[in-house]
Amino acid sequence: MSLDPGKLRFDELTVTRGIVQTFMEDFLDSLDVDVAVAGAGPSGLTAARLLAADGLQVAVFERNLHIGGGIWGGGMLFPRIVIEEQAAELMTDVGIRLRPWQDGTLVADAVESATKMTAAAIDAGVRVFVGIEVEDVVINNDNRVCGVVINWGAVTAAKLHVDPLAVHSKALIESTGHPCEIADLLLRKIPGARLDTGDDCVPGESSMNAVQGEAALIANTREIYPGVVACGMAANAVGASPRMGAIFGGMLLSGQVAAQVARDIIASA
Repeated sequence: MSLDPGKLRFDELTVTRGIVQTFMEDFLDSLDVDVAVAGAGPSGLTAARLLAADGLQVAVFERNLHIGGGIWGGGMLFPRIVIEEQAAELMTDVGIRLRPWQDGTLVADAVESATKMTAAAIDAGVRVFVGIEVEDVVINNDNRVCGVVINWGAVTAAKLHVDPLAVHSKALIESTGHPCEIADLLLRKIPGARLDTGDDCVPGESSMNAVQGEAALIANTREIYPGVVACGMAANAVGASPRMGAIFGGMLLSGQVAAQVARDIIASA
């Protein structure tokens, strides 16, 4: 099969208009959402998918041009990840193939995991915006978080001074991974702010202990500040719990818990 240039009726403006108009339609429709998710890692994508499947409007903002967080690299650039049997359903539900391993664990392909989790989230109705980062939050008169402040990731990378835009949301899921950026900026920018632990700083995760780190993820996934739910490695950074390496079952289960906490926040608003 070939394309005959003489029979093609579009031109460069058709392409440009198609991109700009359809993007702006989706973007404008995502300025006031039920849940905003900062970071498109496995926990954030899982939470977003489950919330969208409930009919909630969810937007995910990822500063990079790729999704999946640290899952792509597997362990030390070997593109495989390990999960516990308890989290298997969250992967098989989106078509990820699992290989039985040992001691109650399974192995998955990292690339397959990232792409299928993302595709499933989009199929559920999630809007994923890459190249857009959350640089701040919107607060109400009670200092409760009620949205996110966004800008192009390239603006920050180029160190340009460009004013951002804002998105309103009923709940914000902090899924920025190890840096725990949302919690950190809350404590820096809101006078007198404290996390639910009483801390005025993010203690950060401790050294690796896969078993303790995985178990702590579930307990650490909670509303850490009014309107903000921490999940994934951000939750362990708030909880000063161990890192766990390339085992991801706790990340997915953390996303599942974060979705329920976000539902509760919205229901009580």
